[in-house]
Amino acid sequence: MIYLTRRAEFSASHYYHSAELSPEENRRIFGKCNNPHGHGHNYVLEVTVEGEIDRRSGMVVDLKHLKEVLQREVTDVLDHRFLNEEVAAFRESIPTTENIAIEIWRMLVPKVDFGRLYRVRLYETPDLFVDYYGPQEQAASTQT
Repeated sequence: MIYLTRRAEFSASHYYHSAELSPEENRRIFGKCNNPHGHGHNYVLEVTVEGEIDRRSGMVVDLKHLKEVLQREVTDVLDHRFLNEEVAAFRESIPTTENIAIEIWRMLVPKVDFGRLYRVRLYETPDLFVDYYGPQEQAASTQT
C-alpha cells in the first residue's frame, strides 16, 4: 500500500462561540477567539490518499486530478471566507481546527474516486495541526 499526500493552502477567518454556553462561559473557554468580529489563519491542508500503484501509470493517483479535486471541493469553498457566516456547515458547528478537518473529510470522501481517502491533516499554525482519519467505524474496519 502506498500513501500519497498533496498539500493545499487557504486563508479563512472564524470565531469560536457556542450557543449552548453563556456569554461568560464562551469568553472563559474561548478567550480572544470568542471575538464576534473573528480572526484569520493561513491554513495548510495535507490530504493523503492510499492505494496500489497502477502498473500502467506507475502512480497511485493522477496528481493533476487530485489537485483539481482539492481546488474545487475545498479551496474554492473555504478560501477567503468568514467560516461562521459563509460556510453552511459552520453556522451550527464551531469552526475549530478539529471540526474544519472533519468537514474537509466530508467534502472530499465522495469525490475521491481514486484510491481511498486515508487522512486529512490541517495546520492552523505551523505548530498546531490535527489529523483526521475518518469516522471510527471506517478506522476500525481497516484494522481487521
